[in-house]
Amino acid sequence: MQTAHTPWWDRARHADRRPALLARNRIQKSFRDWFEAEGFLETDPNAMQISPGNETHLHAFETTIRDYDGTGRTRYLHTSPEFAMKKLLAAGETRIFAFAHVWRNREDSPKHANEFCMLEWYRAQESYERLMDDCAALLACAAAAAGTTTLRWRDASCDATAPLERLSVSDAIARYARIDLLATIHQDGTGNTPALRAAAQAQGLRLAADDTWSDILSRLIVEKVEPHLGHGRPTVLDRYPASEAALARRAPDDPRVAERFELYACGVELANGFGELTDPIEQRARFEADMDEKARIYRERYPLDEDFLSALAHMPPASGIAMGFDRVVMLATAAPSIDRVQ
Repeated sequence: MQTAHTPWWDRARHADRRPALLARNRIQKSFRDWFEAEGFLETDPNAMQISPGNETHLHAFETTIRDYDGTGRTRYLHTSPEFAMKKLLAAGETRIFAFAHVWRNREDSPKHANEFCMLEWYRAQESYERLMDDCAALLACAAAAAGTTTLRWRDASCDATAPLERLSVSDAIARYARIDLLATIHQDGTGNTPALRAAAQAQGLRLAADDTWSDILSRLIVEKVEPHLGHGRPTVLDRYPASEAALARRAPDDPRVAERFELYACGVELANGFGELTDPIEQRARFEADMDEKARIYRERYPLDEDFLSALAHMPPASGIAMGFDRVVMLATAAPSIDRVQ
């Protein structure tokens, strides 16, 4: 009898997983074929980087490179291939993608793994709305390669071929939490914590005394919004507050929000897309603010990649997105957890 402790190489357990692993191969091939038809170049960024990424709540694995004389240099396994791929855009590439293994500490659940495969792609000189069209096409490809039209996660289902629902974060908060989110954001993009706290508590959300505006918004999205997204058809949750989009440019019609969206199916987040920020001065300020917050909460901070910040000045306008490839396979094969498809 198989148990939670049965090793992955046990013959019975492998026989149970094998159909999903074969489907994974077919889905990956169909994605590669799709990107080739779209004129993309596949890249293979190095996993070991000076900086693993500078978002507050991302946690990396740290290592030390020893030189011949024993001198040590700190490096990190990347949490995303983003920095390396944007340097390629600065170098002149215009359409690139990568299936990259990435590492994130403090992540382990039926939907999370410390090591997983991220599909990331970029389009130079194209809007972030084009990425939404890409997502719709890839979900249909994934389902077809798995021999279905339906994505499933536990009791939830989603038609992978249906047109995407597009919903702004503020509209989603209004619909599912009955809160006017934009009324709690100042014109400079900073949040009014007392206002959002009062509104959230009025809707029954339990909060800690030291929760920030960002913390409260995250709780609202996770508890009130996410469970409703991507049922019947995929959902794009669009126009995140600018403070929650460290790598995205601000929306031209409202500086309080940014060109950032997330893709959902069956209540599961699948992808995170941006109209990319290319201003190195603003990017540095955002990174430093995020690292200050990381130091406050977790008492650690990661270095900035100075080469990346230098490259931003030469990077063309672009859109980019990271998709959790394992999660897509999990939903396309109706697997009960992410480790069944890895």
